[in-house]
Amino acid sequence: MLITCRGFNSIAELQRLTVSLRGGFDRREGCLVFSFTGQLDAYSEKQFMTYVEDVLLANPSSVVIDLSKIDFLDSSGLGALVQAAKKCNEVKRSFSVVGNARVTQTIKLVRLEEFLHLVPDLTTALSRVAA
Repeated sequence: MLITCRGFNSIAELQRLTVSLRGGFDRREGCLVFSFTGQLDAYSEKQFMTYVEDVLLANPSSVVIDLSKIDFLDSSGLGALVQAAKKCNEVKRSFSVVGNARVTQTIKLVRLEEFLHLVPDLTTALSRVAA
């Protein structure tokens, strides 16, 4: 049930994980770039984690989770991001999160920006992984 999306030009290219969350991944510059749109919340966090874990098991690359198109992130979504970061840390994979203003505000509110390696854009995330 894994898909590879190229470019993420439209929501139709992303796999529907729940009614309110769509996502996919692509390989860019030696890392996995996950891209999500919609809501990462209590309703969608289980499907989010299952999807991310399945892709991580099949691919040993560094990880960037692009949440720049997410409309809403709650504490359950934050918990899922922390779990993903921990899994990457355990196997010494680089991990970063790209956030929009709303996501950034939520992550900073709970002081997780350093742990999640929060960056403002995908270019910054990819350059950190390459370094």
